[in-house]
Amino acid sequence: MNGGAASERWSGKVPGVFAGLLGIGPENVEVRADGRPGAGLVLKAQGRTFVLELKHGSGTAMIAQAIRNLQGQAKPSRSHPIPLVAAPFMGEAGRELCRDAGIGWFDLSGNARVIAPGLRIIIDGRPNLFLSAGRPANLFAPKSSRVARWLLIHPGHAFTQRAIAQGTGMDEGFVSRIVSRLRGDGYLVRDAGGAVRTPDPALLLDAWRETYRFESHAVRRGQVPARTGDALLHFVRDTMNAQKANYAATGLAAAWVYTHFAAFRIATIYLPGEPSPSLLKRLSFSEEPRGANLWLVVPNDAGVFHGAMTRHGVRCVNPVQAYLDLKSHPERAREAAERLRGDCLKWKHDA
Repeated sequence: MNGGAASERWSGKVPGVFAGLLGIGPENVEVRADGRPGAGLVLKAQGRTFVLELKHGSGTAMIAQAIRNLQGQAKPSRSHPIPLVAAPFMGEAGRELCRDAGIGWFDLSGNARVIAPGLRIIIDGRPNLFLSAGRPANLFAPKSSRVARWLLIHPGHAFTQRAIAQGTGMDEGFVSRIVSRLRGDGYLVRDAGGAVRTPDPALLLDAWRETYRFESHAVRRGQVPARTGDALLHFVRDTMNAQKANYAATGLAAAWVYTHFAAFRIATIYLPGEPSPSLLKRLSFSEEPRGANLWLVVPNDAGVFHGAMTRHGVRCVNPVQAYLDLKSHPERAREAAERLRGDCLKWKHDA
């Protein structure tokens, strides 16, 4: 937890919430602070002992740190403490981290997944009761996400806030606010010279992906005569080059260019603005969402083009952006995303 006041605020809610999960009264849950470094609370209820890491947020960096603090505990049993992670509200990325680590969790909004000998609690679907008013809800909103993208496409490098502002085309004051929040949530660290970097790019990417919505872009879905996705992509490339039009492939098409994994039917192309009638005509584009094989996308922020590169003659968004966009694509998008991440986004925790 950050600060005594915040710690008291959340820890005071633990007995009632945890008792509700167990179906007992709060007076039957004993809570005390744990003296070990990094640990949070010890709970005792129904003859069991639980070691709890309580975090004030659900950022993946926080949840990952909580898991690391709990790892090394003896195997849960009636005689050994059961490790748990708790937060005001547990997001999907945090849930996946806990599941992969084999550690139970619950949130103060009433959701939980706790599985141990003689105990099974699974509750889902309860809304976040602790949404903050007056504070930006999403660090990865279109413009704000330029900071995360810049750091992810330059992993291992540290940048001053001025350098980030210059690289992303944003106001230095705005960058300062975003950097401050990213640091507060554990995604960035600052070196002695004042530059910042992300010690665990994978966690930052997971946090961004959790909130990312491809549908927030303006997407025109249509049909273009083509036998294969590969043929379609190269036809679009040639047409764009002939028109001297700026573009960048993303989604399944970009994943195929980077990895050559899995044939695809739908080509998704970012454009800096609405396509002109002459471009649509040259593409033989017929707007028809059903059965569409070409998605023309005007992004909600020009940052999607940052880090774009040409591979095999095709201009593609950076693998970071392509990975995010695959979240909302059909066909074999999940497999393509895993392959893209494994081939192009291999990062290690270095903090």
